[in-house]
Amino acid sequence: MTHRLALPDDRVTILGALDLERTPRGVRPRRLPAWTRPRLSDGLMDLVVSQTAGVRLRLRTSARSLALGVHVTVPVLPEGLLPASFDLAVGGTVLARVPAKAGDVLHLAESRLVPGPAETVRFDDLPAGEKDVEIWLPHSATVELRTLDADAPLLLPTPPPGAAWVHYGSSISHGLEAPAPTLVWPAVAALATGAALTNLGFAGSAMLDPEVARAIRDAPADLVTLKAGINLVGEASMRERTFVPAVHGFLDTIREGHPRTPIVLVSPTSFAELETTSGPVTLDPETGRKRVLGSAGTGALTLSGVRTLLAKIVDLREDPALHYLDGRELLGPDEAAALPDGLHPDPAAHLRMGERAARLLVAPRL
Repeated sequence: MTHRLALPDDRVTILGALDLERTPRGVRPRRLPAWTRPRLSDGLMDLVVSQTAGVRLRLRTSARSLALGVHVTVPVLPEGLLPASFDLAVGGTVLARVPAKAGDVLHLAESRLVPGPAETVRFDDLPAGEKDVEIWLPHSATVELRTLDADAPLLLPTPPPGAAWVHYGSSISHGLEAPAPTLVWPAVAALATGAALTNLGFAGSAMLDPEVARAIRDAPADLVTLKAGINLVGEASMRERTFVPAVHGFLDTIREGHPRTPIVLVSPTSFAELETTSGPVTLDPETGRKRVLGSAGTGALTLSGVRTLLAKIVDLREDPALHYLDGRELLGPDEAAALPDGLHPDPAAHLRMGERAARLLVAPRL
Protein backbone atom coordinates (compact mmCIF):
# COMPACT_ATOMS: atom_id res chain seq x y z
CA MET A 1 0.00 0.00 0.00
CA THR A 2 1.33 3.45 -0.92
CA HIS A 3 1.10 6.23 1.63
CA ARG A 4 1.22 9.66 -0.02
CA LEU A 5 1.86 13.02 1.62
CA ALA A 6 1.48 16.40 -0.03
CA LEU A 7 4.41 18.52 1.15
CA PRO A 8 4.80 20.29 3.46
CA ASP A 9 3.40 17.94 6.12
CA ASP A 10 3.94 17.69 9.86
CA ARG A 11 5.30 14.17 9.41
CA VAL A 12 8.28 15.52 7.46
CA THR A 13 10.66 18.03 9.02
CA ILE A 14 12.49 20.31 6.58
CA LEU A 15 15.88 21.14 8.08
CA GLY A 16 18.38 23.76 6.94
CA ALA A 17 15.78 26.13 5.44
CA LEU A 18 14.62 29.34 7.12
CA ASP A 19 11.66 29.83 4.79
CA LEU A 20 9.24 27.70 2.78
CA GLU A 21 7.94 29.63 -0.20
CA ARG A 22 4.68 28.32 -1.65
CA THR A 23 4.60 28.21 -5.44
CA PRO A 24 2.05 26.88 -7.96
CA ARG A 25 4.19 23.73 -8.23
CA GLY A 26 4.79 23.03 -4.55
CA VAL A 27 6.88 24.49 -1.76
CA ARG A 28 10.37 25.93 -2.31
CA PRO A 29 12.83 25.87 0.62
CA ARG A 30 14.91 29.03 0.94
CA ARG A 31 17.87 29.55 3.23
CA LEU A 32 16.92 33.00 4.51
CA PRO A 33 13.61 34.14 6.05
CA ALA A 34 10.88 35.49 3.80
CA TRP A 35 11.18 39.02 5.20
CA THR A 36 14.71 39.31 3.79
CA ARG A 37 13.72 38.73 0.18
CA PRO A 38 12.60 42.30 -0.74
CA ARG A 39 15.96 43.52 0.60
CA LEU A 40 18.08 41.21 -1.55
CA SER A 41 18.67 43.65 -4.38
CA ASP A 42 21.37 41.45 -5.94
CA GLY A 43 20.06 38.76 -8.29
CA LEU A 44 22.89 36.36 -7.51
CA MET A 45 22.15 36.54 -3.79
CA ASP A 46 18.47 35.80 -4.42
CA LEU A 47 19.43 32.80 -6.56
CA VAL A 48 21.91 31.24 -4.15
CA VAL A 49 19.54 31.71 -1.20
CA SER A 50 17.06 29.53 -3.11
CA GLN A 51 19.63 26.78 -3.74
CA THR A 52 19.18 24.02 -1.18
CA ALA A 53 22.70 23.54 0.19
CA GLY A 54 22.38 21.67 3.47
CA VAL A 55 18.58 21.45 3.22
CA ARG A 56 17.16 18.03 3.97
CA LEU A 57 13.92 16.23 4.79
CA ARG A 58 13.83 14.26 8.03
CA LEU A 59 11.21 11.55 8.56
CA ARG A 60 10.62 8.39 10.55
CA THR A 61 9.24 5.27 8.88
CA SER A 62 9.66 1.55 8.40
CA ALA A 63 9.28 1.99 4.63
CA ARG A 64 11.63 0.11 2.31
CA SER A 65 10.87 2.43 -0.63
CA LEU A 66 10.39 6.19 -0.83
CA ALA A 67 9.51 8.37 -3.80
CA LEU A 68 9.94 12.14 -3.65
CA GLY A 69 8.04 14.26 -6.18
CA VAL A 70 10.00 17.41 -7.03
CA HIS A 71 10.54 20.11 -9.62
CA VAL A 72 14.23 21.04 -9.88
CA THR A 73 15.86 24.10 -11.44
CA VAL A 74 19.56 23.63 -12.20
CA PRO A 75 21.79 26.50 -13.37
CA VAL A 76 24.28 26.30 -16.21
CA LEU A 77 27.63 28.00 -15.65
CA PRO A 78 30.16 28.76 -18.42
CA GLU A 79 31.86 25.46 -17.61
CA GLY A 80 28.62 23.49 -17.90
CA LEU A 81 25.60 22.18 -16.02
CA LEU A 82 26.14 21.89 -12.29
CA PRO A 83 25.79 18.39 -10.80
CA ALA A 84 22.57 17.95 -8.83
CA SER A 85 21.67 14.89 -6.80
CA PHE A 86 19.55 13.72 -3.86
CA ASP A 87 21.34 11.84 -1.07
CA LEU A 88 19.59 9.56 1.41
CA ALA A 89 21.15 8.96 4.82
CA VAL A 90 20.14 6.77 7.75
CA GLY A 91 21.84 7.29 11.08
CA GLY A 92 24.32 9.71 9.52
CA THR A 93 25.44 7.22 6.87
CA VAL A 94 24.72 7.97 3.22
CA LEU A 95 23.08 4.90 1.67
CA ALA A 96 21.91 6.14 -1.72
CA ARG A 97 22.48 8.92 -4.23
CA VAL A 98 20.07 9.68 -7.09
CA PRO A 99 20.88 12.32 -9.73
CA ALA A 100 18.26 14.82 -10.81
CA LYS A 101 17.21 13.92 -14.36
CA ALA A 102 14.61 16.53 -15.31
CA GLY A 103 13.43 20.01 -14.45
CA ASP A 104 14.13 23.54 -15.56
CA VAL A 105 17.57 24.63 -16.80
CA LEU A 106 18.68 28.19 -16.00
CA HIS A 107 21.28 29.59 -18.40
CA LEU A 108 22.86 32.23 -16.19
CA ALA A 109 24.95 33.95 -18.85
CA GLU A 110 21.86 34.61 -20.93
CA SER A 111 19.32 34.95 -18.10
CA ARG A 112 17.29 32.35 -19.97
CA LEU A 113 15.13 29.63 -18.40
CA VAL A 114 14.39 26.47 -20.36
CA PRO A 115 11.33 24.82 -18.76
CA GLY A 116 11.39 21.13 -17.95
CA PRO A 117 9.11 18.58 -16.29
CA ALA A 118 8.68 17.54 -12.71
CA GLU A 119 10.24 14.24 -11.69
CA THR A 120 10.05 11.52 -9.07
CA VAL A 121 13.20 10.62 -7.17
CA ARG A 122 13.04 7.01 -5.94
CA PHE A 123 14.95 5.32 -3.13
CA ASP A 124 14.50 1.55 -2.89
CA ASP A 125 15.94 -1.26 -0.74
CA LEU A 126 16.06 0.82 2.43
CA PRO A 127 16.97 -0.99 5.66
CA ALA A 128 14.19 -2.91 7.34
CA GLY A 129 12.57 -1.66 10.50
CA GLU A 130 11.62 1.71 11.91
CA LYS A 131 14.31 4.33 11.25
CA ASP A 132 15.06 8.02 10.91
CA VAL A 133 15.71 8.96 7.29
CA GLU A 134 17.17 12.17 5.92
CA ILE A 135 16.95 13.11 2.24
CA TRP A 136 19.49 15.81 1.37
CA LEU A 137 18.41 18.06 -1.49
CA PRO A 138 20.81 19.19 -4.23
CA HIS A 139 23.19 21.88 -3.00
CA SER A 140 23.45 23.42 -6.48
CA ALA A 141 19.79 23.63 -7.44
CA THR A 142 16.48 25.21 -6.53
CA VAL A 143 13.93 22.56 -5.54
CA GLU A 144 10.16 22.69 -5.32
CA LEU A 145 8.85 19.88 -3.13
CA ARG A 146 5.57 18.29 -4.19
CA THR A 147 4.81 14.87 -2.70
CA LEU A 148 6.36 12.01 -0.75
CA ASP A 149 5.24 8.40 -1.27
CA ALA A 150 6.18 5.54 1.06
CA ASP A 151 5.30 1.87 1.19
CA ALA A 152 4.71 2.12 4.96
CA PRO A 153 3.19 4.83 7.16
CA LEU A 154 5.21 7.92 7.97
CA LEU A 155 5.37 8.60 11.72
CA LEU A 156 5.95 11.82 13.58
CA PRO A 157 9.63 12.62 13.07
CA THR A 158 12.12 12.59 15.89
CA PRO A 159 14.17 15.77 16.37
CA PRO A 160 17.72 15.79 15.03
CA PRO A 161 19.97 14.09 17.57
CA GLY A 162 22.79 16.64 17.40
CA ALA A 163 23.21 20.23 18.44
CA ALA A 164 22.19 23.05 16.08
CA TRP A 165 25.11 24.41 14.03
CA VAL A 166 24.64 27.54 11.89
CA HIS A 167 27.47 28.19 9.44
CA TYR A 168 27.90 31.31 7.30
CA GLY A 169 30.29 31.60 4.39
CA SER A 170 30.99 32.07 0.69
CA SER A 171 31.06 29.79 -2.35
CA ILE A 172 33.69 27.69 -0.61
CA SER A 173 31.04 26.82 2.00
CA HIS A 174 28.22 26.62 -0.55
CA GLY A 175 30.35 24.00 -2.30
CA LEU A 176 29.22 24.04 -5.91
CA GLU A 177 32.40 22.17 -6.86
CA ALA A 178 31.40 19.19 -4.70
CA PRO A 179 29.65 16.41 -6.65
CA ALA A 180 26.84 15.80 -4.14
CA PRO A 181 25.11 17.56 -1.24
CA THR A 182 26.65 15.43 1.51
CA LEU A 183 30.14 15.94 0.03
CA VAL A 184 30.23 19.70 0.67
CA TRP A 185 32.64 20.29 3.55
CA PRO A 186 30.10 21.64 6.13
CA ALA A 187 27.87 18.62 5.41
CA VAL A 188 30.85 16.27 5.79
CA ALA A 189 31.60 17.84 9.18
CA ALA A 190 27.94 17.69 10.24
CA LEU A 191 27.58 14.03 9.36
CA ALA A 192 30.82 13.21 11.17
CA THR A 193 29.80 14.99 14.37
CA GLY A 194 26.03 14.58 14.34
CA ALA A 195 25.52 18.35 14.27
CA ALA A 196 22.22 19.64 12.89
CA LEU A 197 23.56 21.93 10.17
CA THR A 198 22.08 25.08 8.69
CA ASN A 199 24.42 26.01 5.83
CA LEU A 200 24.30 29.73 5.02
CA GLY A 201 27.14 29.49 2.52
CA PHE A 202 26.19 31.81 -0.35
CA ALA A 203 28.28 31.65 -3.51
CA GLY A 204 29.79 35.03 -4.32
CA SER A 205 27.62 36.68 -1.67
CA ALA A 206 29.21 36.53 1.80
CA MET A 207 29.20 40.31 2.16
CA LEU A 208 28.29 40.62 5.86
CA ASP A 209 24.74 41.61 4.94
CA PRO A 210 22.92 42.78 8.09
CA GLU A 211 19.85 40.75 7.06
CA VAL A 212 21.94 37.58 7.34
CA ALA A 213 23.12 38.56 10.82
CA ARG A 214 19.51 39.07 11.91
CA ALA A 215 18.52 35.71 10.43
CA ILE A 216 21.30 34.01 12.41
CA ARG A 217 20.28 35.94 15.52
CA ASP A 218 16.75 34.54 15.26
CA ALA A 219 17.68 30.95 14.31
CA PRO A 220 18.17 28.17 16.88
CA ALA A 221 21.91 27.72 17.33
CA ASP A 222 24.21 25.90 19.74
CA LEU A 223 27.21 26.87 17.59
CA VAL A 224 27.69 29.68 15.06
CA THR A 225 30.64 29.72 12.68
CA LEU A 226 31.33 32.71 10.41
CA LYS A 227 33.78 32.28 7.55
CA ALA A 228 34.33 35.86 6.41
CA GLY A 229 36.54 37.80 4.08
CA ILE A 230 37.10 36.12 0.73
CA ASN A 231 34.18 37.73 -1.13
CA LEU A 232 34.87 41.13 0.38
CA VAL A 233 38.50 41.01 -0.77
CA GLY A 234 37.71 39.32 -4.08
CA GLU A 235 35.12 41.97 -5.00
CA ALA A 236 37.06 44.83 -3.37
CA SER A 237 33.72 45.76 -1.84
CA MET A 238 35.14 47.04 1.46
CA ARG A 239 38.25 48.61 2.85
CA GLU A 240 39.63 48.35 6.36
CA ARG A 241 37.65 51.42 7.46
CA THR A 242 34.32 49.74 6.63
CA PHE A 243 35.28 46.09 7.15
CA VAL A 244 36.13 46.31 10.87
CA PRO A 245 32.86 47.99 11.97
CA ALA A 246 30.89 45.68 9.67
CA VAL A 247 32.31 42.62 11.42
CA HIS A 248 31.61 44.16 14.84
CA GLY A 249 28.05 44.98 13.80
CA PHE A 250 27.50 41.46 12.45
CA LEU A 251 28.69 39.99 15.75
CA ASP A 252 26.68 42.47 17.84
CA THR A 253 23.48 41.50 16.03
CA ILE A 254 24.07 37.76 16.48
CA ARG A 255 24.86 38.27 20.17
CA GLU A 256 21.41 39.88 20.65
CA GLY A 257 19.86 36.45 20.12
CA HIS A 258 22.74 34.24 21.24
CA PRO A 259 24.44 35.99 24.16
CA ARG A 260 26.48 32.98 25.26
CA THR A 261 26.49 30.71 22.21
CA PRO A 262 29.97 29.77 20.98
CA ILE A 263 30.85 31.76 17.85
CA VAL A 264 33.92 30.97 15.78
CA LEU A 265 35.19 33.63 13.39
CA VAL A 266 37.00 31.82 10.59
CA SER A 267 39.39 33.70 8.32
CA PRO A 268 39.80 32.88 4.61
CA THR A 269 41.46 29.77 3.29
CA SER A 270 44.49 30.15 1.06
CA PHE A 271 44.36 31.93 -2.28
CA ALA A 272 47.87 32.87 -3.34
CA GLU A 273 46.87 35.69 -5.68
CA LEU A 274 45.11 37.67 -2.94
CA GLU A 275 47.36 36.97 0.02
CA THR A 276 49.17 40.29 -0.27
CA THR A 277 47.32 41.86 -3.22
CA SER A 278 43.87 43.40 -3.11
CA GLY A 279 40.98 42.53 -5.42
CA PRO A 280 38.88 42.64 -7.47
CA VAL A 281 39.20 39.23 -9.09
CA THR A 282 37.92 37.99 -12.41
CA LEU A 283 37.90 34.60 -14.13
CA ASP A 284 40.37 34.20 -17.00
CA PRO A 285 38.36 32.32 -19.68
CA GLU A 286 41.51 30.98 -21.33
CA THR A 287 43.03 29.36 -18.24
CA GLY A 288 39.90 28.79 -16.11
CA ARG A 289 41.73 30.34 -13.16
CA LYS A 290 41.03 33.41 -11.10
CA ARG A 291 42.99 36.52 -12.09
CA VAL A 292 43.54 39.53 -9.83
CA LEU A 293 42.90 42.97 -11.25
CA GLY A 294 44.03 44.76 -8.11
CA SER A 295 43.01 48.03 -6.54
CA ALA A 296 44.99 50.69 -4.78
CA GLY A 297 44.49 53.16 -1.98
CA THR A 298 44.60 53.39 1.75
CA GLY A 299 43.06 50.44 3.58
CA ALA A 300 42.65 48.11 0.57
CA LEU A 301 42.03 44.62 1.92
CA THR A 302 44.17 41.53 1.33
CA LEU A 303 43.66 38.06 2.75
CA SER A 304 46.65 38.33 5.06
CA GLY A 305 45.34 41.69 6.26
CA VAL A 306 41.86 40.28 6.85
CA ARG A 307 43.28 37.46 8.98
CA THR A 308 45.12 39.99 11.13
CA LEU A 309 42.03 42.16 11.50
CA LEU A 310 39.72 39.26 12.40
CA ALA A 311 42.13 37.99 15.06
CA LYS A 312 42.36 41.52 16.52
CA ILE A 313 38.57 41.83 16.58
CA VAL A 314 38.26 38.62 18.59
CA ASP A 315 40.92 39.81 21.05
CA LEU A 316 39.37 43.27 21.39
CA ARG A 317 35.87 42.05 22.19
CA GLU A 318 37.00 40.03 25.24
CA ASP A 319 34.11 37.62 24.68
CA PRO A 320 34.90 34.22 26.25
CA ALA A 321 32.52 32.47 23.84
CA LEU A 322 34.02 34.11 20.74
CA HIS A 323 36.91 32.28 19.09
CA TYR A 324 39.16 32.72 16.06
CA LEU A 325 40.28 30.02 13.63
CA ASP A 326 42.77 30.66 10.85
CA GLY A 327 41.07 29.32 7.71
CA ARG A 328 44.39 27.94 6.48
CA GLU A 329 43.99 25.20 9.10
CA LEU A 330 41.05 23.97 7.02
CA LEU A 331 42.84 24.31 3.67
CA GLY A 332 46.43 25.45 3.64
CA PRO A 333 48.87 27.08 1.23
CA ASP A 334 50.57 23.74 0.56
CA GLU A 335 47.34 22.44 -1.03
CA ALA A 336 47.26 24.75 -4.05
CA ALA A 337 47.02 21.72 -6.35
CA ALA A 338 43.56 21.07 -4.85
CA LEU A 339 42.28 24.41 -6.19
CA PRO A 340 41.52 24.01 -9.91
CA ASP A 341 40.81 27.72 -10.35
CA GLY A 342 43.24 28.85 -7.68
CA LEU A 343 40.50 29.44 -5.11
CA HIS A 344 37.77 26.77 -4.89
CA PRO A 345 38.51 23.33 -3.44
CA ASP A 346 38.09 20.23 -5.57
CA PRO A 347 35.95 17.30 -4.32
CA ALA A 348 38.82 15.63 -2.46
CA ALA A 349 39.69 18.91 -0.73
CA HIS A 350 36.06 19.30 0.38
CA LEU A 351 36.35 15.97 2.15
CA ARG A 352 39.60 17.00 3.86
CA MET A 353 38.11 20.32 4.90
CA GLY A 354 35.07 18.55 6.34
CA GLU A 355 37.22 16.17 8.34
CA ARG A 356 39.34 19.04 9.66
CA ALA A 357 36.28 21.16 10.44
CA ALA A 358 34.76 18.31 12.42
CA ARG A 359 37.93 18.10 14.49
CA LEU A 360 38.83 21.80 14.84
CA LEU A 361 35.58 23.69 14.46
CA VAL A 362 32.58 21.63 15.49
CA ALA A 363 33.42 18.75 17.86
CA PRO A 364 35.32 20.85 20.45
CA ARG A 365 32.36 23.22 20.92
CA LEU A 366 29.29 20.98 20.83
